[in-house]
Amino acid sequence: MARKKNEFIFDESTEQIDENRDPAEDEMIPGPDAAPQVPDSEVPESGDPLDTPDEGPPSIDAVAPDAAEGPPAGQITEPSPLPLDDAVQYDLLLREVADTSPLMSADDGGPEANEGDALLGGGQAGGTDLSDQIPSYSGEDSVLDGAALPDGQRQERIPQDEYILTIDARDRVPSEQDREETAWHEIRNAYRTYRILTGTLSGVERTPSGRTLAVVIYKGYRVAIPVREMMLRLEEMPYGRVRLDLMTRMERVLSAMLGAEIDFVVKGINANTRSIVASRRDAILRKRRRFYMETDNLGQRIIYEGRVVQARVIAVAEKVIRIEAFGAECAIIARDLSWEWIGDARDRYHVGDRIMVRIKSIDRSSLEDLAITADVRSVSTSTNVDNLRMCQPQCRYMGRVTDVRNGVTYIRLNNGANAIAHSCYDLRTPGKKDDVSFTVTRLDEDRGVAIGIITRIIKQNL
Repeated sequence: MARKKNEFIFDESTEQIDENRDPAEDEMIPGPDAAPQVPDSEVPESGDPLDTPDEGPPSIDAVAPDAAEGPPAGQITEPSPLPLDDAVQYDLLLREVADTSPLMSADDGGPEANEGDALLGGGQAGGTDLSDQIPSYSGEDSVLDGAALPDGQRQERIPQDEYILTIDARDRVPSEQDREETAWHEIRNAYRTYRILTGTLSGVERTPSGRTLAVVIYKGYRVAIPVREMMLRLEEMPYGRVRLDLMTRMERVLSAMLGAEIDFVVKGINANTRSIVASRRDAILRKRRRFYMETDNLGQRIIYEGRVVQARVIAVAEKVIRIEAFGAECAIIARDLSWEWIGDARDRYHVGDRIMVRIKSIDRSSLEDLAITADVRSVSTSTNVDNLRMCQPQCRYMGRVTDVRNGVTYIRLNNGANAIAHSCYDLRTPGKKDDVSFTVTRLDEDRGVAIGIITRIIKQNL
């Protein structure tokens, strides 16, 4: 199906919530009395947008995660102080992560910090000002020997290891320590402003106390997200043996998501050990509200039925993939991925990919229960009927076997057409991913497939 002429694609790269704010805010650290939230008045109501969970097919449990426990339906997590119980939980987790993780400490080159710098639900972070660590200079001469400075104002020579000298001796290349300090500065600001960050899901761990953590890497820093904050379930967590089985299943789901892009909101930092704990659930709820629930001045929502958006692939199985589109997740089965038959979705899609999908339906009954359906093939400009026109009866074509079921062989021809063969002249039995020679006997335009016979197996997939 061809996309409308004036339709444009909504890009996941435009996902930052506070895109319209002053860029200078990233370099400013609020005072000690600043709260870690952004007033509602600073959240843009319209314009360019800021910065998952139905059930997939029952046969692929790991590709269709559920969603995590949350507040009562209809309530939204806004920048606000943590409840006492949550603050205590994040405090315990932050201490445990700091004790068990190989993180940078003050003795390893990190900035010194006091015991009071361990942040939970609000307050001020530790660390040094970056401006004190970056040597300043003006012009090539002043860097080399200070000859260009007036008499009496000769600048002291900068040690050779203070900065990296580039080819033209004018630009400055940040060192590894500079990059670490800049990233930490950004994390501290994101914590204070409640800004959504994006990292890569890189590990699943269990702490000594039995907590399951999703480990996200953000610009070299390790971010720990409790499994209950990963938005994998809606109902409350059970106890006893049932809970143990559920946690095992959640770990399998997280393992299937390794390598996926994960949005999160920083909930606590420790400047001594540079430990970070975060919540994916808070980020998802904010994005759902912004993109699916709120409207602009004309009453139009940002994401609506029929719109083409960019989505992230967060899990892949043989016949289905799972995507996340601005906080909403859904599974897409093989027949909705392409007009061409796909034998194994893992050959074409990978965790961490960004793809274009069309939103087919949206259930906005509540923020926590928000669900979508989407497909990929409708974004393509060609259809199976268009590809079928590439075939002529009594002609021979090369193709690849995508599946064999109940004596029927399904083939994707190299010209893009779908084909079905009920018999094979070769003495060998065709199997999945075999390259075959296929002769067309007739065209079934109603179904958009070519009917014919496999005359020879060119290459077997052994």
